[in-house]
Amino acid sequence: MKAAVVTESGVRVAEVPTPRPKPEEVLVRVRAASLNRADLAVAAGQSHGRVGGVGTVVGMEFAGEVAEVGTAVRGIRPGDRVMASGAGGYAEYAVADMGRVLPIPDRNMSEVEAATLPVALQTMHDAVVTNGRLAPGEAVLVQGASSGVGLMAMQIAKLKGARLVIGSSTSAARRAKLGEYGADLAIDTKAADWPERVLEATGGKGVELVVDQISGSVANGNLQAAAILGRIVNVGRLGGARGEFDFDLHALRRISYVGVTFRTRSVEEVREIVRRMRADLWEAVEAGTLRLPLDRTFPLDEVAEALARMRANEHFGKIVLTA
Repeated sequence: MKAAVVTESGVRVAEVPTPRPKPEEVLVRVRAASLNRADLAVAAGQSHGRVGGVGTVVGMEFAGEVAEVGTAVRGIRPGDRVMASGAGGYAEYAVADMGRVLPIPDRNMSEVEAATLPVALQTMHDAVVTNGRLAPGEAVLVQGASSGVGLMAMQIAKLKGARLVIGSSTSAARRAKLGEYGADLAIDTKAADWPERVLEATGGKGVELVVDQISGSVANGNLQAAAILGRIVNVGRLGGARGEFDFDLHALRRISYVGVTFRTRSVEEVREIVRRMRADLWEAVEAGTLRLPLDRTFPLDEVAEALARMRANEHFGKIVLTA
């Protein structure tokens, strides 16, 4: 099969053996695979959890038809249209754990649209609902809101009853679009007074929940913008993995600060994340309420160009490869 493989000189499309599913895995004939920022690190030869290094097939989420199921798989059959998160998605075939395979809704959802959803849905339900403990009537700040997962976080927050959703982006053009995906207010974290804008929007109280994909450069601003007894969920580190942290302010505001990642989660833990997300959000997915914009599609053979577009940070929404 054709697949996008990490080499010493970058990612190249090459012929590799078709994977075979283990007893609890599903083999998918991939029709579309969505790009994620973690793919950039893997494409550069770095490790992301258990994945990485020369010879790795890149890709974390994909959609297509089931080609084969492992001997222990139940409820999923060859021919089913599915979306999944896993590894090796930039290929004609990829395997996923049975607990990470989801049906494509019966409505007219294409494989391209379906491929944009699994990672964002799983990541942000876990961040906003499970770890963020969002309650109806609370205010939420999503840092890095113009990314795919950020856009999904705002929509989930609205769906779960947030009274105020604030999204951040350093791009004026992107800030102008955040309202389409749930933002009541869009802020620019390059502006020195952005925490004051959050406090003003919340009547001086601050937000009960911060979903942070930026980290380093906004860490102390998040503490200033959070309410007393607020929660900060650290999802990503696009603004740096290290930075200043005002421990006294953290203590004064009695903020709960939790970090989340899939990289150290067991198979069983990830299955539970997917199960909770599906139980809570699937009706909205089927109705088309939760969606992500499509930036651009590329054929698999143009994977280098697709990765370059993501690396340049010029996109809004999801970049998708078609196989």
